[in-house]
This record gives sequence, C-alpha cells and structure tokens, in this order.
Amino acid sequence: MKDYHEKPEELSSETRDFIRALNSLKEEIEAIDWYQQRMDVASDQQLKKILKHNRNEEMEHACMALEWLRRNMDGWDNMLKTYLFTEKEITKIEKE
Repeated sequence: MKDYHEKPEELSSETRDFIRALNSLKEEIEAIDWYQQRMDVASDQQLKKILKHNRNEEMEHACMALEWLRRNMDGWDNMLKTYLFTEKEITKIEKE
C-alpha cells in the first residue's frame, strides 16, 4: 500500500498524521473482512468463536481510528453526525 501520493517532505505533520489514521482505518476494515470470511468457512465452532472475537476487536480498532479522525480532521464530524445513527433512508439524507 502506497501511503503517499505527494512527496512526504512537502506534507504537513498534521496531514501525515491524517494519512496514518486513514491507513490504520483501512487496515482495520480489511482485517474485519478477513476474519468474517474465515468465520464463514471455519468448520470448528470454537474456532468460529475465536475468529468472531478477533473480528470484533478489529471493529473496535476501526472505531477508535474513526473517532480520532472525527475529532481531528475537518469534515468527519459533520458527515458522521449526518449519516450515522439515523433511521432515515441513507441515500436520501443528503437531499434534505
């Protein structure tokens, strides 16, 4: 995974931290995917429980990274408040 599309030395320290958080979030989401797939095909029930536990730990990590982004990177707070924890039809929210 390429972390930078621009020269790192030209990026602010703040932007480099954003990149670290965004990459961590991507990695945690990918790990959730992997554990979900392994859970789905595992034949041993104890192994399924372990994989589910591991998947849920990765969800926790993803949420922590997302919360850091919400607190520190412009735009996240507004978008998360708009789209999360609502019962409205997701694709119609932005039209309101």
